[in-house]
Amino acid sequence: MSEMLQAIQQLEATGHSRESIQQTIEDAIKQAYKRAFGKMADNCIVKFADDMSDVFVYSRKTIVEDLYDPVSEIELEDALKLSAECELGDEIDIRIDPKKDFAISAVMAGKGALHQELNESYKTRLLNEYKNKKGEIIIGYYQREQRGNIYVDLGKVEGILPSRFQSPLEHYEKNDRIKALVVDVKPIPSGVQLVLSRSDPDFVKNVLSLEVPEIMDGTVEIKKVERVAGYRTKVAVTSSREGVDPVGACVGLKGIRIQNVIREIDGEKMDIVRWWDTPEKFIAEALAPAKDVRVYITDTETKRALAVVPDTQYSLAIGKQGQNVRLANRLCDWSIDVKSEAQMEGVNLNELVRRPPALFNDIPEEEEVEEYTLVSQLPEVEKSVAEKLRGSEFDEIESFVDGYDSGKLAESALLSTEQIENLFEILHNYVEFVDDDSAQDEAENDSQEVAEEYECPVCHAKITPDMTKCPECGAEIEFKVVQE
Repeated sequence: MSEMLQAIQQLEATGHSRESIQQTIEDAIKQAYKRAFGKMADNCIVKFADDMSDVFVYSRKTIVEDLYDPVSEIELEDALKLSAECELGDEIDIRIDPKKDFAISAVMAGKGALHQELNESYKTRLLNEYKNKKGEIIIGYYQREQRGNIYVDLGKVEGILPSRFQSPLEHYEKNDRIKALVVDVKPIPSGVQLVLSRSDPDFVKNVLSLEVPEIMDGTVEIKKVERVAGYRTKVAVTSSREGVDPVGACVGLKGIRIQNVIREIDGEKMDIVRWWDTPEKFIAEALAPAKDVRVYITDTETKRALAVVPDTQYSLAIGKQGQNVRLANRLCDWSIDVKSEAQMEGVNLNELVRRPPALFNDIPEEEEVEEYTLVSQLPEVEKSVAEKLRGSEFDEIESFVDGYDSGKLAESALLSTEQIENLFEILHNYVEFVDDDSAQDEAENDSQEVAEEYECPVCHAKITPDMTKCPECGAEIEFKVVQE
């Protein structure tokens, strides 16, 4: 086997097509031809043996009577020595020997161009092969460590696991198996390098998807993943099929599925929680492993919430250095203030709580109308005014209205005239008032209707003034109008 054929077969084994190899060799020879003869390579003809065992180089020349350009022309007398059928104006291919006719510099330049072309072709092919690998899981083997960065053998290409993308729980030795997420693909002088990550939340998402068939078939959906690598990961899941528990599907029988994922991230803590559209429910879930969490929405516009937990659950809800509540904040996209029950003793939650809209701009369901008994409970009442009213004789709505009508509220100097009028306007926005005259008329009508009901003096059956006989016993009845 010729050296050329052997080299071509080696290139083919690395993924190059024979056509691309031929074109690259031809371009390199023409570069050398141009350097050797100082002309354009338009008249350089390259031909390959059928079995690719050899390559032949020709200089195509025009037959002329008087020679002006020896590179592209040949005299008729010389051409006839090569072929007796030549005529003026014909073109003839004259074989040349690169070893003799090309200078050393031209040969070296051709080799350099050949190597560069093959390297660029190989790099382009690898880029095309791996550019769609972003976001996928790939497996390789620990190769070496340099300045905290780990280099991973991935076969055709090299992977790098930067220190910032590593989990602090993980340590590697030579030839250790490494599973990682591809976050970038970039060319380097030697080929292509894949940038890997084991700290990205999507790494956990991909590993969990591989372990849970319900995620792969779309029955269970991962809504969001938040992670502090080496400490804890929180995953919110939901189910598209009634009767399928998304959390149970991810945990698996006896916890086998979730244990496989935790083992892959070297024992990092992990919470699988159910996704809820209702903020209170979702926030309570997100604060796992804390239990018995009560959530109150304190500001819907800025998405602030208060979570009250039992004293024994407070440290779990907060987490080490506040990591658990910070992860819950990111998972829910709410700012959560965690308090223990002891810290909330004596605090009136009515001052803090506002009714929330549905989570993430969903259309809210029709809400029940809230009934208020105290003026200090009404929305829009200023905090300082509510504090003055609380515990006073005018805090009850009915007492406030009576005091307003009688002037006793103004006389008490509890509030300014402006504050009283503002409160009365707020009161009308949240409380329905019944007109006193209408109420009195209704009462009088009711009393008249009751007054017109009579009993038979014999059998005590009900009778009316328009009757002359009792419908039960038949006794005669007569109604008389008594003049006062």
